[in-house]
Amino acid sequence: MNKLKKMLGLCWMILGPAAILFLFIQAVEKTKLAEPGVAQTNTALQWGIILFIFIPISAGLVIFGYYALTGAYEQLPEEDL
Repeated sequence: MNKLKKMLGLCWMILGPAAILFLFIQAVEKTKLAEPGVAQTNTALQWGIILFIFIPISAGLVIFGYYALTGAYEQLPEEDL
C-alpha cells in the first residue's frame, strides 16, 4: 500500500502543474477566439478568475503529492478505543 501511495504522490505532483499549464493554454486560445472588444475582455476576465481559483488547488496537489512521496502518510495515527 505504501508503494501505491508513493506512486500516486508522484502523479499528484505532476498533475498539479500540468493542469495549470492546460488551463493557461485554454485561456489563451479561448481569449484569442473571442470577438474583439467587450466579449474578449469578458472572456479574459472569466479565465483570469478560473486561473486565480485553480492555482492554489494545484499547489495543494503538489504539496499533497510531496508528502505522499516522502512517506508522511505511511504511519497513520491509531484511535484510542
